[in-house]
Amino acid sequence: MSYCDIAPGHPFHGPYHDGEYGFPSSDERVLFERLVLEINQAGLSWLTILKKRDAFRAAFADWDVDRVAAFGEADVARLLADPGIIRNRLKIDAAIRNARVIQEIRREHGSFAAWIDAHHPRPKEEWVKLFKRRFAFMGGEIVGEFLMSLGYLPGAHREDCPVMVRLARLEPPWMRAKEKARP
Repeated sequence: MSYCDIAPGHPFHGPYHDGEYGFPSSDERVLFERLVLEINQAGLSWLTILKKRDAFRAAFADWDVDRVAAFGEADVARLLADPGIIRNRLKIDAAIRNARVIQEIRREHGSFAAWIDAHHPRPKEEWVKLFKRRFAFMGGEIVGEFLMSLGYLPGAHREDCPVMVRLARLEPPWMRAKEKARP
C-alpha cells in the first residue's frame, strides 16, 4: 500500500498527505521543519513524528533558524528532558548544527530555498552527497524524503491520487524539470 492509500481520512496522515506532502515551499521555517522532522523520523514511524509535531514546533522555537542556531547546552538539556519530542542527542545536535548550516547557506545563496534551487535538478544519489557534505545526520532516506516532501523529487503521490491534480497546478520542481527535459 502507498501513502496515498492509507493517509486520506486519517487524523494525522490525512492533512499532511492532502495539503503538504510533495507541495513546494520556499519558506525557510517550512524547509527547516521538514529537515528536522525527517531527521527525527529515522528509525521511527512517520505517525509518531506527526503526533509530536506541535511539541517539536514549540521545542524548536517555531522553526526559527536563527533562534535554534543560537541554542546552547542549556537548550540541549531542555530538549533532552522534553517528553514531547524525540529525545535523541544526535538528532538534537543535528537540528542545531543544521540551523547553523542554513545560516551559512543563507549568507552564500540568499536563502535555503535558493541553495536547493541552485542545485536542482539532480539524481537522488547526488543530492545525498551534497547534503552529507554540508549537513549533519543525512542519509539517503532522510534526504530523499525531505526533497520529495517539498516537490524536488517525484514520488510523493501516485499518478492517480486526487492530490496530484492540485499538486500539478503548482508545478513542483520535479515536474518543471521533467517538462524541460522533454524534446
